[in-house]
Amino acid sequence: MKFCAASDQAVLVYLGEEIGLATHKRVRHLLQLLLKHPPEWLRNLQPAYTSLMVTFDPCLTDHAEVEAALRLLEIRAEKMSRPRPRVIEIPVCYGGEFGPDLEDVAKLHGLEKVEIVALHTSQNYHAYFLGFVPGFAYLGDLPESVVTPRLDSPRRKVPAGSVGIAGRQTAVYPFATPGGWRLIGRTPLAMFRPSRKPMTTISMGDEVRFRSITHKQFLQLESG
Repeated sequence: MKFCAASDQAVLVYLGEEIGLATHKRVRHLLQLLLKHPPEWLRNLQPAYTSLMVTFDPCLTDHAEVEAALRLLEIRAEKMSRPRPRVIEIPVCYGGEFGPDLEDVAKLHGLEKVEIVALHTSQNYHAYFLGFVPGFAYLGDLPESVVTPRLDSPRRKVPAGSVGIAGRQTAVYPFATPGGWRLIGRTPLAMFRPSRKPMTTISMGDEVRFRSITHKQFLQLESG
């Protein structure tokens, strides 16, 4: 574990140096233990790929005490057993108006569009954490043959439900927002609804698999 003071009331805890499942599990286990048994001084938690931001009440504790407590908690977290992750299936209509960057992605890799779709739907992806906007799950890792850089210039508006790729990551945009990921398809599913529990379709730690659907199936699911 490495610690870095992020402010007078926050500490950034690094639990690994490389993005991957081993580091992610340490982040998630510590996060879940803190959520299950929150110390009196705890105010907020923000997980990322390799770190956890812990915000505390400076009237009740200080950086040194928080660091000491987190070291002990991390030892307990390592011994905690975990159930198998949920597998979430996301139907996606690839290409065309829903995936305006699919053809360019295929050309960059010297592949056909159908091959990019086959590769994108060939495996489960791990939900490392949620951020950017509510319900936006950072999913990894893409097959090496599909790894593609972000757009040089981000779009001013990406439609809700758009499925994008950026580097080794893939994700679904829950809302219409600006974005620089390359769009290869779109899902009719709502990634975030404040009226349901949980509000997000994907949660941290879930496994996600994409399934290719036709334009007709997209419209049927969207209207249903």
